Amino acid sequence: MPVITLPDGSQRTYAEPVTVAQVAADIGPGLAKAALAGKVDGSLVDTSFLIEGDATLAIVTGKDPEGLEVIRHSTAHLLAQAVQAVYPDAQVTIGPVIENGFYYDFAFSRPFTPDDLEKFEAKMHELVKVDLKVERRVMPRDAAVETFKKIGEHYKAQIIASIPANEDISLYGQGDWFDLCRGPHVPGTGKLGAFKLMKVAGAYWRGDSNNEMLQRIYGTAWASEKDLKAYLTRLEEAEKRDHRRVGRELGLFHTQEEAVGSVFWHPKGWTLWCTIEQYMRERLAEAGYVEVRTPQLVDRGLWEKSGHWENYAPHMFIAESEGRTLAVKPMNCPCHIQIYKVGTKSYRDLPLRMAEFGACHRNEPSGALHGIMRVRAFTQDDAHIFCTPEQVNAETAKFVALLKSVYSDFGFDEVEIKFSDRPPQRAGSDETWDMAEKALTDACEAAGLKYTLNPGEGAFYGPKLEFVLRDAIGRDWQCGTFQLDPILPVLLGAEYIGEDGAAHTPLMLHRAVLGSMERFIGILIEHHAGRFPTWLAPVQAVVMNITDGQAEYCRKAAEFLKNQGLRVELDLRNEKVGFKIREHTLQRVPYLLVAGDRESGSSTLAVRTRNGKDLGAMSLETIAAKLADEVASRGRNILEV
Repeated sequence: MPVITLPDGSQRTYAEPVTVAQVAADIGPGLAKAALAGKVDGSLVDTSFLIEGDATLAIVTGKDPEGLEVIRHSTAHLLAQAVQAVYPDAQVTIGPVIENGFYYDFAFSRPFTPDDLEKFEAKMHELVKVDLKVERRVMPRDAAVETFKKIGEHYKAQIIASIPANEDISLYGQGDWFDLCRGPHVPGTGKLGAFKLMKVAGAYWRGDSNNEMLQRIYGTAWASEKDLKAYLTRLEEAEKRDHRRVGRELGLFHTQEEAVGSVFWHPKGWTLWCTIEQYMRERLAEAGYVEVRTPQLVDRGLWEKSGHWENYAPHMFIAESEGRTLAVKPMNCPCHIQIYKVGTKSYRDLPLRMAEFGACHRNEPSGALHGIMRVRAFTQDDAHIFCTPEQVNAETAKFVALLKSVYSDFGFDEVEIKFSDRPPQRAGSDETWDMAEKALTDACEAAGLKYTLNPGEGAFYGPKLEFVLRDAIGRDWQCGTFQLDPILPVLLGAEYIGEDGAAHTPLMLHRAVLGSMERFIGILIEHHAGRFPTWLAPVQAVVMNITDGQAEYCRKAAEFLKNQGLRVELDLRNEKVGFKIREHTLQRVPYLLVAGDRESGSSTLAVRTRNGKDLGAMSLETIAAKLADEVASRGRNILEV
């Protein structure tokens, strides 16, 4: 008599084994209709799963994260069935769930076209309407290999043949179509429907460029049409905000093939960069950091001592000179230790906070590069804190407070924290890692930080915290990091004299707020859609005339505002003022300042915002004071409000 314990603690007793679907129906018809899967004793299973003994059970619906994963997994199967219904000669390979959707790789005699995607999507909807029952069966491995060979699925046969011979193979079928899969899946194709096929791309069989090229169809799937529509709207908005497009429209930067993975910054883009860098310098100085600069080319020997050569060499750019192997630095850590080691350090000198806007280079594959978001040449707002074990808690709390304050100034108020523990490939003993992970978790608890675990994603020298911010259209970006490192200081011989007069090894806290300057600027562009708050805007205001009669006054007005520290441009072109206003509005300039005869006669300017709001005429002194206040408050005190 199975006793089923539900999430609310209530129990249901059955005289004989019962399926997940039967329990859902027993609870109520609404839940029975919504049920996609079940969690039995914490394991995700099909609704047809038979519970034979006492167990805990949660019914999984489309409202649950696990339910969305089941939907996407099942929709991938639906796609494969549709493709083979349209083109029986197509072979299926693998089709996993990915963020926001799924993909499936196919072998076919010719490239799929957009028309093909429309056919596949139409067939998928037909299969949904039929509501084919999805059923699981198990088969011995060798029998499964032969089954797939007989139907011409040679790729599937290869996959199954790589599974140990003593294992049974799980297959899922819907109608007369079936595929290899662990599951679970929705109980019927009628549970699906909110999906869209997005694009086709090439993909090598098993990810090996020596193998044949397959065709990968990407799709997205959601629990409801409302969710699907919201996602597609976000994609449209993301396309409008694409930093490459906006950067080109605003004349901020460009990239080109002659310098793959590097950025050509134009005057306005470099103004934005320098504004951010100067802001960060001020914040770091307030927080007690000293700024340093370290070399670009560093001998291989230092990278070998630090462990980077063993763990990171494939990502380094290498140069040869006079029989020596040099690496263009991919990070700043070992160089900062060299500065630390100059002169004797006492416990009284700690914590020592050492910062650098360090220019780094990493040999990223060309196919992975993306605008200024992922490049080969980048600058980190990097810093390392050398401290005693007793200082870790305080330094962690101070850093997180600084990071959140900085993010808020840039317009990001939602920040999540992930804790990344030891990776498979790492330096140091398990005892050292035990100590480091405990020290960092203790510091998080002391600072009252809530975090989620990101298993196995720590650096090779220590655990880390990753800070994820959310942008204006709901996308998450991992930017800041905070790493506790007990290993590099030992490997590179960093010491301090303790209160006991003996030599000790400091802990090294690696930290970055923005991460890569290039990437962070790309995120800022997309977050603000190029409509930067006034303090960040490369051009904060444009002074323009209506006729030539106001030209001299406009020159003096622009000069006055520039002398107040504002970034102001002057537009005296022989164009209609409406044309000028429209052009500078498209350039996302925060304030448009217009002078006609009335304004020039009263030493004022008519103030208009890029949103089209007319704020009336103001004196030059009032404009300067109000814009200065808006800049100083990082946009919290806005002139138009």
